[in-house]
Amino acid sequence: MPAPLEFFFDFSSPYAYLASHRIEPLAERHGRDVRWRPMMLGPALAATGGKPLVHLPLKGDYARRDLPRTARFLGIPFQMPGRFPQVTLAAARLFYWLEEQAPDRAVPFAQAVFETLFVHDQDVADRAVLGRLAIALEIDEAAALAAIDQPDVKEKLKTATAEAIGRGVFGSPFIFVDGEPFWGSDRLDQVDHWLTTGGC
Repeated sequence: MPAPLEFFFDFSSPYAYLASHRIEPLAERHGRDVRWRPMMLGPALAATGGKPLVHLPLKGDYARRDLPRTARFLGIPFQMPGRFPQVTLAAARLFYWLEEQAPDRAVPFAQAVFETLFVHDQDVADRAVLGRLAIALEIDEAAALAAIDQPDVKEKLKTATAEAIGRGVFGSPFIFVDGEPFWGSDRLDQVDHWLTTGGC
């Protein structure tokens, strides 16, 4: 079986949200699966001396125009959250707990987190919000919220983040195709071409 596409992202990344709508259909066209890998972008930015895009002079202003324009072009619902960026630590930890406890619900949960943040403008750092997402996916709310603070769950996210940085991930989204790195949602067409041509 061909290896899955590895989709590294921080839930706070609006470009990762846009990519999340496109990567599964793209992979399916090529007979691939997608391995979703939430991470914390902060340590990666620290390693490069970077800052969140919206905090950068000139680039931040551009991104605020580019994001809704790109979403309209792709036909993806989007609104910039009123409070941004948000802390997505709890959501990322909960994903890794679900990946082990209820793997069929981990990706739907990730998609729901993205939609909650970038369509409904709700605070995904709020555990009550995450609890409602768990209930909607028929996940035990109490168990899910308790898992966020479990040492082994914390360690999984730390390990995923360290692995990402060790492999050269410096932004979100970041996609690996058979080891080949692609940074940004605007590289998905190149991912498509790479898969079509067998890596040329």
